[in-house]
Amino acid sequence: MYSDEDIRRLRWQSRRGMLELDVLFVPFVDEAFRQLPSEDQDRFVKLLACEDQDLFVWFMQRAEPEDPDLARIVRIILDRVQPG
Repeated sequence: MYSDEDIRRLRWQSRRGMLELDVLFVPFVDEAFRQLPSEDQDRFVKLLACEDQDLFVWFMQRAEPEDPDLARIVRIILDRVQPG
């Protein structure tokens, strides 16, 4: 389980300096992270360790992560901002 301090740290790490990623990650931490099952929370933390260039390609849907854990959390975030 992630503490409030952990979540503040994750919010800071979510600020990537690339607007396209910032507008996805920061609101996700603020609005959805706490409600995720712990396995998906761990996947998000793993996602934050990835390179911005890879993240950009995945979230612009030009490619999918080979790692199934990363592919799952990318899909969760995209489904949140692109319902239906």
